[in-house]
Amino acid sequence: MRRPAFALPSWLPVDGFILALVGTVGLAALLPARGAAATVADGGSTGAVALLFFLYGARLSTREALAGLRHWRLHLTVLACTFVVFPVLGLAARALVPAVLPPTLYTGLVFLCLVPSTIQSSIAFTSLARGNVAAAICAGSFSSLVGIVVTPLLAALVLHGNGGGGFSADSLFSIVCRLLLPFVAGQLLRRWIGGLIVRHKKVLGLVDRGSILLVVYTAFSAGMVQGIWHQVSPLRLLCLLGVEAVLLTLMLTGTSYGAAKLGFPRADRIAITFAGSKKSLAAGLPMASVLFGAQAGLAVLPLMLFHQMQLMVCAVLAKRYAAQARAQAQAPADAGEPVHPGAAPLPEETTTGATGGSSG
Repeated sequence: MRRPAFALPSWLPVDGFILALVGTVGLAALLPARGAAATVADGGSTGAVALLFFLYGARLSTREALAGLRHWRLHLTVLACTFVVFPVLGLAARALVPAVLPPTLYTGLVFLCLVPSTIQSSIAFTSLARGNVAAAICAGSFSSLVGIVVTPLLAALVLHGNGGGGFSADSLFSIVCRLLLPFVAGQLLRRWIGGLIVRHKKVLGLVDRGSILLVVYTAFSAGMVQGIWHQVSPLRLLCLLGVEAVLLTLMLTGTSYGAAKLGFPRADRIAITFAGSKKSLAAGLPMASVLFGAQAGLAVLPLMLFHQMQLMVCAVLAKRYAAQARAQAQAPADAGEPVHPGAAPLPEETTTGATGGSSG
């Protein structure tokens, strides 16, 4: 089939959801919510966050999560990368303030390092690379579940005094009501609504993304009204992109070589590389709206940029893994390590499709 003239290169996947986010930021810049409209948008954002975490709870299969416990070494490795190595690197970036990064963007960079790993895009890239897809599913689910509790706690610990405030009784109550209780309610009701969610997965995906866009619009509108965007220059944004490129390189390299040193087979190494080096935009945006309030606009900017960067880099890396698996499959049986028997079949040229649903 002839490739359309306007199609993007297969190695340059630009997530459609990222384009929607950019459009939402542009709308907030031109038409920010003010006065009564801001009150309505804030109320809608609060409800959207609760809905998001209710759906997360309803989607997470308790049976799959329990079954995945037998692969505990892999999951602990991913959790250590997500909630230990990432935060340590984020704190090390404190040396770049204020010469390279202003304090506001540094706070957002540290917050980026605290959010849980992705689910959808980690699974997609692991499948494309012929890795252990089941392990990627469980690792992403565990990370999201742990992140509901650990991310706010780490934020209270490491962002105190850096623009992130600290924990008060009100902020703790807000997190419990807007994140934890809806998630638990979704888990409790999964027995009755699980089938409905499976049958209407596409519709609920639109609800997911629409809710996130509302959260972004509310956060960036508040930033525009308060004039916080005058604090960041284009040069500072370029510096932020450079710092994030270094951060992603360190994590991809560390997860790949670290998993090899720990003796994991090839398919598990692939799952660890993709799940341990990525951060969830879908989980991070609602959490930021709770933790940062009116300052959430600048706080989520590093996460939004890192999300698109990780998609583009991981798409290239997944295709490279897939090419290696192809060559290995064509080589004699004793020429190398066999592909994991549970690995998914290799899709044909699905790099751009691998990012579908990658808001997670």
